[in-house]
Amino acid sequence: MMSSNHDQKKNVALSSVAAGGVLTIGKLVVGMLTGSMGILSEAAHSLLDWVAAIMTFFAVKFGDQPADDSHPYGHGKIESVSALIETGLLFITSAWIIFEASKRLLGEHGNVEAPWYAFAVVIVSIIIDISRSRALSRVAKATNSQALEADALHFSSDIYSSAVVLIGLVFVRFGVMGADAIAAVVVALFVTLAGYRLGKRTIDVLVDKAPEGTAEAVREVVQKIEGVVQINSVRARPLGPNIFVELSIAVNRKFSLEKTREIIALVKSNILVAVPGAEITVHTEPIRLDSETILDRVQTLAAKHNLVVHDIVADTLDNKQFVSYDLEVSDILTMTDAHDLATMLEDEIINELGDDVELNSHIEPLKHDAILSSNVNAEEMKQITTAITTVDLEIKEISQVHNVLVRKIEDKYFVSFHCLAPGELSLERVHDVVNHFEYLLKEQVPAIKRVVIHAEPL
Repeated sequence: MMSSNHDQKKNVALSSVAAGGVLTIGKLVVGMLTGSMGILSEAAHSLLDWVAAIMTFFAVKFGDQPADDSHPYGHGKIESVSALIETGLLFITSAWIIFEASKRLLGEHGNVEAPWYAFAVVIVSIIIDISRSRALSRVAKATNSQALEADALHFSSDIYSSAVVLIGLVFVRFGVMGADAIAAVVVALFVTLAGYRLGKRTIDVLVDKAPEGTAEAVREVVQKIEGVVQINSVRARPLGPNIFVELSIAVNRKFSLEKTREIIALVKSNILVAVPGAEITVHTEPIRLDSETILDRVQTLAAKHNLVVHDIVADTLDNKQFVSYDLEVSDILTMTDAHDLATMLEDEIINELGDDVELNSHIEPLKHDAILSSNVNAEEMKQITTAITTVDLEIKEISQVHNVLVRKIEDKYFVSFHCLAPGELSLERVHDVVNHFEYLLKEQVPAIKRVVIHAEPL
C-alpha cells in the first residue's frame, strides 16, 4: 500500500513538473513578444510554480522513506520544508510583480499588444491548471501529502490569476493600457494570498501544532473502551503525510500483562478508525480502583513482586484493622532473605492501607526446582493410602476419597485427591475440615510435603 501511494505521488508530481515547464516557457515567450506585464507576471508565477513542482517531486520522492537511526520519526517533514521554501518564493514573486506593475501605472506603460496567441496561451494555461489542480488535489487527499496539497493550492490560484490576466488583455485590446498593469497587481494579490495560506499551514506542521479535532476524536473513541479507567493525556502532531498520536491511559492495576496488551491493541485499532493512517503510541499507568477490597490490594501488591499470598483474612476490632495471610517464597532462600521479602511486602501493604493496620504473615516454602522421579513403589503407595483411609474414618464430614495421586520429589511425597463433603456445609467449615485432614495425614506420614484436597458437594 505504501509503495502504491508513493508511486502515485511521484507520478502526479512528475506530470506537474512537465506541465509547469511548458507553461513557463510559453508564457515567457508570449510575454516578451507582446510586452504584456500581466502575461510576464504570469510567466514569473509559472516559473515559481515550476520550481515548486520540482521541489515537490523531490520532496515526495524522499519524504516517504522509512524511519532510520538518524530520523526516528521518518522523513515526512521534507515535504514541509519544501512547502516553506515555496512560500518564500511566492512572496518574492508578488513583490516583484507589484513593483513592476506600479511603475507602469505611474506612467511607464510600455508597448503592450494583445494578439490572438496572447489570448491562446492564457486560455491553454487555465485549462492545464484546472486539470493539474484536480489531479494534485485528488492524490493529495488520497495520500495525505502536504507537498502535493501545496502544489494543488498553487495551481488553483493560477486559474483565477490567469482569468484576471485574460480580462486585462481584453481591455488592452480595446485600448485601456493600464488594465494590464492592474491585472498584474491582482495576480500578485492572488499569489500573496496563496503564500499566506500555505505558509500558515506549513509553519503549523513545523512547530508540531496538533491537527484540528484529532485529540477530541481520539478521546471520544478511547473513553468508550472497556478497561480504560481514564485518559491522562493525548498528544497529536503532523509529520508529512502522517499523524503521530501519543496517548497515556490508566488501567486497573490488577490486570495481567496479557490483558493490558489486549486493551492497548483495542485502543490502537479504534483510533485508526477515527484517524486513518495514524502512528500510535500508547502508555499505560496502573492505578488502584475504589472498588478494590483489602484482599485484592494485598494480592496485587504481592503479585507486583512475583510473590504468592493466600488464606488472606481481614477483620476489624476496636476500630483497628487486622490482616493475616500466608506468604509463599522459594525454599532455596535463607531465613534472612525470606524474612526480608516478607518485611518488604509488609511495608508496601502498610503504605497502602495506612499505619493503623496490624499485619501477621506466615511464610511457607515453595519448591524452587521440582524434579519428578519415577512413580512411587507399591509399598510407599500402600502406606500413604492406608493413612488416608485412617484419617478419612476419623473425620466424619469427608467421605468417598477418590482420584488419589501420589508423586515423589527427592525424598518427599506430594499427595492430591478428591473427596465429598455435605453440600449444606459452609465454605469456611469445609476449608477448616480440609486443613485438619492435611494436618492429620502429615502426622501419619511425616515424609508428606504437600497435600492438595479437592472437595466436591455430596
